[in-house]
Amino acid sequence: MENEMTLTFAAVSENEALARMTLTFFIASLDPTLEEISEYKTVISEAATNAIIHGYGEDPSGMVEVRAMLEGREVTVTISDKGRGITDVDEAMQPMFTTKPDDERSGMGFTIMESFTDNLKVESAPGSGTTVTFKKTFSPVPEVCRTTG
Repeated sequence: MENEMTLTFAAVSENEALARMTLTFFIASLDPTLEEISEYKTVISEAATNAIIHGYGEDPSGMVEVRAMLEGREVTVTISDKGRGITDVDEAMQPMFTTKPDDERSGMGFTIMESFTDNLKVESAPGSGTTVTFKKTFSPVPEVCRTTG
């Protein structure tokens, strides 16, 4: 491991942006492409929003923990809550599945996360919370973009 960080925040919607921006700054030294940044930020937003909305609902006293580890050009991010948990993870990961259709949730969160990461793991149990872990490897900086000094 080359670098590691932990961030804990209250389960309020405004803190989704805090997680997204903090984790984006964390990988800045990798000089990711704009597409890589966009995909990475999307995954973080989806995972943090799920922890806030589905983990705790209207309970702002809940806390979300974000951990990130950087090794080479690979980042491993874990976003966890100690909220409601998921009864059936396999079902929850199916495209279009949502427990909140009245809140205009599309049910595509896990599908999006899977498509923008190299590896996605979801662990959960009712009443014990949920942990989403993903890995993403960033492409090497092209030789023509490197500075000499």
